[in-house]
Amino acid sequence: MAFAFGLSAEIERNLISQRTKEALDRKRAEGIILGRPKGRKSSKTKLSGKESQIKELLSKKMSYSAMGRILKVNRLTVSKYIKEHNLQNEF
Repeated sequence: MAFAFGLSAEIERNLISQRTKEALDRKRAEGIILGRPKGRKSSKTKLSGKESQIKELLSKKMSYSAMGRILKVNRLTVSKYIKEHNLQNEF
């Protein structure tokens, strides 16, 4: 009985995989680009909209680690965001 269930599950898995591959091939044939374009980054990040708060923390000479704890993100995320948005040169 377990063998029969296992066999039917495997067949179903193969059918799903085959349908997915066919659908992706059809989309490619239609000229639709699949996935995220190479080199493109999302414009929305964890720190989007918090520029004023970051500037305030920078003006207080706070460390990236402390800022990360306040903003609930990693210190490297804070560092990268500040460098990408040229916030470090303002203070």
